[in-house]
Amino acid sequence: MNAVSHTDGSTPKLRTLSVDCGGGGIKTSLLDRAGFQIGKAQRTALRYPLPPEDLMGIVKKHASHVDGFERITLGMPGMIRHGVVVYTPHYIRKAGPHTKILPELATAWEDLDLSRSLEATFGVPSLVLNDAEVAAAGVVSGNGIELMVTLGTGLGTALLDNGKLAPHLEISHAPMRWGLTYDDVIGEAERIRLGDTAWSRRVLRAIESLWPVFRWDKLYLGGGNSARIVLSVRGKLGDNVVFVPNAAGMNGGVRAWAMTDAPTGAVEAAENEAWDLPD
Repeated sequence: MNAVSHTDGSTPKLRTLSVDCGGGGIKTSLLDRAGFQIGKAQRTALRYPLPPEDLMGIVKKHASHVDGFERITLGMPGMIRHGVVVYTPHYIRKAGPHTKILPELATAWEDLDLSRSLEATFGVPSLVLNDAEVAAAGVVSGNGIELMVTLGTGLGTALLDNGKLAPHLEISHAPMRWGLTYDDVIGEAERIRLGDTAWSRRVLRAIESLWPVFRWDKLYLGGGNSARIVLSVRGKLGDNVVFVPNAAGMNGGVRAWAMTDAPTGAVEAAENEAWDLPD
C-alpha cells in the first residue's frame, strides 16, 4: 500500500482511500486522482462503545479489500487540529450519541494523533479533518466565503475562504436557544420527535442565526437530513443556498488535500492547478 515511484516518465497513480466516519457507521471509498470512485464503497455499522483501536480495525479491514492506495483521507465528527483529535462527541459514549460518556474512552480519544497513527499503520501520507470539512471539499467553488452545514446526528460546519479551510469551530456546541446547543435543537433526535415540518422551521431559524456571524457568499446544506427540509422552508432560504448530496463526504477525500496546508508534492500541485484552487 506504499506509494510507488515512477522513473519511466509515466504519470504516477494517486489513489486516495477516503474514510467517512459517522455516528452510525464507517464508510470508505477508493478514489482516483480526479475524485471518482474506484469499485464499490464499503460500510461497517458501528458498535458502541468505540475505542480508537476499534475504529482503526475497521479502516484496516476496509483497506484490505482494495488494490492499494497512495494516501488516506479521514473525516470524523469533532474538533480536529492538524490531524489530532481534540474532542469527538460520539465515540466517547457508552451506546452512541446522547448516551453516557465513558471517562476512559474520553481519555483514549483526547489528543490522539490519528494522522500519525494512520501513517504508521499504512505507510502512506494521511489527512484527518472534521467530516463536514471533507464534505465541503467535494462541493465548494473556491470563490469567496463559503460555509458548509451538514445536518445529521448533529450539526457540522466548515468555513472556507477562497478555497482554503479556516480553523475549525464547533458551532454545533454553541448555545442556540433556551440554553440548548445547535445539536440539541436541530439534531436527529429532535427531528424524530418533532417531525420534518416543525424541525425544518428550526433549521431555518438556525441558519438565520448563523448569518450575522458568517455573512457567507454561498451556503451549502448537506448531510443525510438536508434532504428532509420541507419545500416551504427551502423557498425561504435564499438564492445563495445550495443543497448538496450526502455523498460529498466521500468524494471530497481527494480535493481536501488542496484546501489545507498539508505538504504537497508535484502530483498534488498538479491537482491544485486542475481544480483551479490556490496552492
